[in-house]
Amino acid sequence: MKKLIDDVRLIYKCCYLYYQDNKSQQQICNHLGISRPTVSRMLSRGKELGIVQIELKNPENVMYGKLEQDIEKRFQLQEVNIVPSSPLVGGSKLINSELGRGALHYMERVLHEGDYVGVSMGFAIQNIVRTDYFISEKIPCTFIPIVGGIGDSLLEIHSNYLTQRFASLFGGKCIQFFSPAVFSQKEVLQGFLQEQTIRHVTQLYKKLNLVIMGIGIPNTQNSTILRTGYVDKTILQTFTEKGAVGDIALRFFDINGNMDPFDEFNSRVSGISIGELNEVPYRVGVASGPQKAEAVLGAIRGKYINVLIADIDCAQRLLEISE
Repeated sequence: MKKLIDDVRLIYKCCYLYYQDNKSQQQICNHLGISRPTVSRMLSRGKELGIVQIELKNPENVMYGKLEQDIEKRFQLQEVNIVPSSPLVGGSKLINSELGRGALHYMERVLHEGDYVGVSMGFAIQNIVRTDYFISEKIPCTFIPIVGGIGDSLLEIHSNYLTQRFASLFGGKCIQFFSPAVFSQKEVLQGFLQEQTIRHVTQLYKKLNLVIMGIGIPNTQNSTILRTGYVDKTILQTFTEKGAVGDIALRFFDINGNMDPFDEFNSRVSGISIGELNEVPYRVGVASGPQKAEAVLGAIRGKYINVLIADIDCAQRLLEISE
């Protein structure tokens, strides 16, 4: 046996038959008159000797595949999906069609029938549900808002509307969460959350398998939370001075993911608690553009996300600032 597996000429022939001629291991056994275990050992030996060299190529873009691996390893993320940058379509209503397709493709792959999916709010999530992407096989899941949001302004970015759209796309159902996004007082919020009809929704947060969330930035020109009226420019400026770089599920955090400086506001936000969020197996953050990189970095450091779907501009900038 030892002589056979050290026979380089026979090893080469075995590897050629397997990799070039696409012969099965059993066919090689019959052809060479050797046992199946010997064939298996020879194929392994061919790799050790460098006779066989395997090269993986990403069919879409080799650079993105390498970059995804680099970011996953550097930040210990479960998965990173990078998509090309694409021009704005329809102003703020469609941000990046590539990003939307990437998010839906990921969700289609990891979701299973009966899963519970949490949905945040904002233009990034609206972009996903409006993307031209066909889901080949419906996946009956239950979609649940993870933040409140009622009012007359910008209804199409509220979580209730977005859960309905996701449910329609995946052939599932949705739960509605009729609650203001931000309460005037923490005590009022706590009393509200004790109502039986509200607890019926919030108790489902412990069942979530996946959450899909946009990552906001405290920019007075592009902030979704500002446009909805949940904060004004003065408050947003104060948060920026305290080091805020982003918000997720309407909670602000700094570059290290610390939410403590913004607790007075964050504690009045109605929806999933950060403790419950961190227990969700798939915490998917969606972001595009280099201006979102600091917010993404803070969200990663705070462990608010463990899956990142971003465009190439955001991904490259994320690596730059993390160095």
